[in-house]
Amino acid sequence: MDGTVLVADDDRTIRTVLTQALTRAGCKVHATSSLTTLMRWVAEGRGDAVITDVAMPDGNGLEMLPKISEDRPDLPVIVISAQNTIMTAIKAAEADAFDYLPKPFDLPDLMKRTARALEKKGAASRNELVRTADEGDRDDLPLIGRTPVMQALYRLVARVMNTDLPVLIWGENGTGKSLIGKAIHDFSDRRTLPFMTVTEADLQGIEAPARVLARVRGGTLLIDEIADIPLEVQARIARMMDAPGDYAPRFLATSQSDLAEAMKAGTLRRDLYYRLSGATVHVPALRDRIEDIELLAAHFLGRDDSANGFGRKLSDGAKKVFCSYSWPGNIRQFENAMRQLALTSLASEISQTEAEQVLGAQPTTEPVFAQANTERLGASVERHLRRYFDQHGTLLPPPGLYARILREIEAPLIEVALSATSGNQARCADLLGINRNTLRKKITELDIEVTRGRKMM
Repeated sequence: MDGTVLVADDDRTIRTVLTQALTRAGCKVHATSSLTTLMRWVAEGRGDAVITDVAMPDGNGLEMLPKISEDRPDLPVIVISAQNTIMTAIKAAEADAFDYLPKPFDLPDLMKRTARALEKKGAASRNELVRTADEGDRDDLPLIGRTPVMQALYRLVARVMNTDLPVLIWGENGTGKSLIGKAIHDFSDRRTLPFMTVTEADLQGIEAPARVLARVRGGTLLIDEIADIPLEVQARIARMMDAPGDYAPRFLATSQSDLAEAMKAGTLRRDLYYRLSGATVHVPALRDRIEDIELLAAHFLGRDDSANGFGRKLSDGAKKVFCSYSWPGNIRQFENAMRQLALTSLASEISQTEAEQVLGAQPTTEPVFAQANTERLGASVERHLRRYFDQHGTLLPPPGLYARILREIEAPLIEVALSATSGNQARCADLLGINRNTLRKKITELDIEVTRGRKMM
């Protein structure tokens, strides 16, 4: 890489790591813990790219982006933030950021994005500047997550929100598909126009499409569970999309199933699928992002606790219980569980027993990997990986995929093997077919807790 990078972050460790990495890559680096200093450097014409945190001691990094864009429109800015919500990603897009990464970030990935920023210096940013909408209660949106699948979802929403492309939003019941659709509308250029959700019942009758179009008046029309609508009504929707009248709305549709598979199965008209498939957004199930459970719990418990000034959090035991549960009802089910705990828990820390009790009243309690009993492990892994790649759209996942996937498989394999051998490392190493010293090294690297207990077999 060649160029000068301005780094602004109040974390000294991050400044040091970025300075060292960028310098080794051939860049000159100016690092600061102050937004005031960063803006002075920008005004003086320094730097070919900027990497800035959002929450700084003397201001908000996102709020500085319009000023940077106005003064130096050719200066690409990469935003990094520990505020891992969809709001941060959308605000970064609205503020014309060149790119956005959540903390903790993958250093090779950030270096790759910085290289692209330096290469594209002088070109227009890939994000279109849009008007800032009224904030309202958007910070209360429960679209929260640090996991790669959620960050990819945020970036995709930010890219499609100001296009007129139809969008397919699919995911399991309770994942928040309608919420994603509403977010796309609320942050789009159509935000001042109506947002309307319609079901099969709203589209019955020859005159129904005309009535729907008259009500939505060029806003956003969300068709709920499109694959469950009869083919006759689907034909009506296709004709409505072909001739929407003078005030054509933006069309969104949700589905619990992959619509490409529904089309193959004959439950979705092929012509309607192609009309709707301008962009596809997959909303991950909660069990596919269990690392977000602690963050979600803090959000839901904090919302209920704010009224009485009482703060609660999950104990380590409760986290383990919740992370090993399949959550068939996804975020909606998890939210209801947190509401129950907010009402019934008397202590500041939710105990493992309380977590087990609240799950005892849930409709399904199969473990996260229960479905693996009915399919080969390889098939399950392949399905997971294909979904992971699909969630990145036309982009590739961050570099280092091989090591990340192996780590995800390796850690539970060793944990289960240790449990099966009552924590006996010699027997576990023999069971796995690896050297005992190798096992000890893996236990340390993967931060696996070894406990002795009753054998599984």
